[in-house]
Amino acid sequence: MISGIPLNKLAPSPRNVRKHSDACADAELKASIAAVGLLQNLVVRAAPKGRYTVEAGERRRQALQALAEDKVLPRDHPVACLVLDANDATAVESSLAENFQRLNMNPADEAQAFATLVSEGASAEDVARRFGLTVRFVEGRLRLANLAPVVFDALAAGEITLDTAKAFGATSDREIQARVFGQLSISHYALNAASIRRMVLSDTVRGNDPRARLVGREAYESAGGRVERELFDDEDSEAWLDVGLLEQLATARMEAEARALAEQHGLAWVRPTLDNYASHELTTGLTRLVSEPAPLSDEDVARLETLDAAYDVEAAILEDEESDDDAIAAAETEIDRIDQEARAIRDRPYVIAPDLRPQAGMILTLGRDGTPVLQPVFYGECVARPDDDDADGSVEAVTEKGGTGPRRSVLSKRLVDELAMQRRDVLSLHVASDPSLALDVLVFTLADAETTDWKNKSASTLRGGVPNGPIVGFEPIDAPASAGLAELRASLDESWRTGENPAARFDLFRSLDDEARAAWLGFLVGRTLEASLNLDGDRRIAFIDHLGGLVGIDMARWWRPTAANYFDRVSKQVILDALGDVGGPDLSSRFASVKKRDLAMSAERIFAGATITEVEIRDRALAWVPEVMRFGEYGPTEAAGNAADVPDGNRDSAIETSGADGLDPVPEARAA
Repeated sequence: MISGIPLNKLAPSPRNVRKHSDACADAELKASIAAVGLLQNLVVRAAPKGRYTVEAGERRRQALQALAEDKVLPRDHPVACLVLDANDATAVESSLAENFQRLNMNPADEAQAFATLVSEGASAEDVARRFGLTVRFVEGRLRLANLAPVVFDALAAGEITLDTAKAFGATSDREIQARVFGQLSISHYALNAASIRRMVLSDTVRGNDPRARLVGREAYESAGGRVERELFDDEDSEAWLDVGLLEQLATARMEAEARALAEQHGLAWVRPTLDNYASHELTTGLTRLVSEPAPLSDEDVARLETLDAAYDVEAAILEDEESDDDAIAAAETEIDRIDQEARAIRDRPYVIAPDLRPQAGMILTLGRDGTPVLQPVFYGECVARPDDDDADGSVEAVTEKGGTGPRRSVLSKRLVDELAMQRRDVLSLHVASDPSLALDVLVFTLADAETTDWKNKSASTLRGGVPNGPIVGFEPIDAPASAGLAELRASLDESWRTGENPAARFDLFRSLDDEARAAWLGFLVGRTLEASLNLDGDRRIAFIDHLGGLVGIDMARWWRPTAANYFDRVSKQVILDALGDVGGPDLSSRFASVKKRDLAMSAERIFAGATITEVEIRDRALAWVPEVMRFGEYGPTEAAGNAADVPDGNRDSAIETSGADGLDPVPEARAA
């Protein structure tokens, strides 16, 4: 029998089969009960102390409880309940029946219901608030209610999907909707939502449309296509009238091209689209496979080195204040050409492991010029695509592991994604609760990225490889920091790499002692840092400067300017300014008439401490580095105070006496 039981006498039942819920759906239910009251009674069973357990309707009880906490309802609000006999053993069955035997409303029914409410005076905001929905959702359903009758009836009958109906709703012109629907019905050619959206948004297509360029006028007219041309129209501006036919021809052409490319490249499949990008709809159910740019050939490396050298020559012209306008213009043009050629060499196609290629696929898009473009991304199908007679994709075949081998079960793609995310969160919580394990996962994932393992998908989004560029193949000669990094890399314990798969390698990595794992951590984090200079422009990264300032790095200990790495590469005035920084105007003016090449050699000796001069000047020279090389607030004054820490090899090697004060130019300079 139905009884009115106070809300504060109701309690959840441990036998209720629903263990999970959805926050958005719960909010909708709460709003609905607040607006129109409880429309369906609860199913309860008597419990001790005058209480009742809710066997079916727990979500409704929670919504009522939330309204009571918001003081919308009193805590003893009477709730209509069907009371089962205390000895009835069908409580679980009742709960299951109520939760399982239900059917969600058809989108067409929802649209019609919302339209009726609006026709009676309610606004979209009123409907949204009344049912706990977003205004955007309600407005979307109202647009469906305004579809052409033939399209709306097809949605109500389940003949087209919700996405397809939304595509027809891209235009409010019902005549266009009906005409496109009729064209599709006659041709029986299955088009996706993107194609339908294009068709309803344009009655005609210009001759320069990518689809028109792909198909060609001759093929289009041979298939019965019509073309209209005004007096001043040309091949690009003429109007192609039969958009549906053009879509079909373009789709067929792209599918044929996709099959040919799949066979040519040894791929499992190539999926075509008439868009110029790979849409989310197209890549749903796919996972990106690990791929890398094809390696540079020896010829490519040699050519890049030649281009880098040519770039330096042209850059020197731009930096030289004595260069005339014609020389500067020519240098800028040549630098643009060098950049384009170098970029073309570095932009290499991506490749995957040969054994993965037969299972891999790619996306074929349509370029704006009408040329099919194979996107440089490889995909694998983690979930099987739905059959043709299951166009809504609601049920897809998924392979599960269990027992003695793989078995087949049927799971919806949405469920697959939801279960995967929930499983991930369970693991994430436990890893987050174990900092030691989390640190090992971090370091191992960064280190294992170097291991060639095409068969195993990456388990984490962590990435820590060496940043690209900005110069390929550049290795500083006799640079203490570069040598130190190489030595540190060689000292790392790599015994764990013998594992056959990531799990085995991780177990071996965790067996290393703390010192060995910590060494890996420092090296891996250090090598991820991007190249940066302390100057305005796109090479500036403020955090790098801040980090170097925190460490208190004295750049003079690790880098000394030489003719090869600096002075030959800057203008004469820059060198004279540097000499002025350490020796004042007198030292700078002494070298003002010296030729650039000889000046660079003299500056190298001075800043290496290889001349005899006053102690103050020598110390400033040994501590000097260009401002762009410094970190943070570490300036010349502080650096000079640490000159004693400069490695001996930079301070006392090959001191020469070339004049009374040791600051005369080199012999060649004096001869000049």
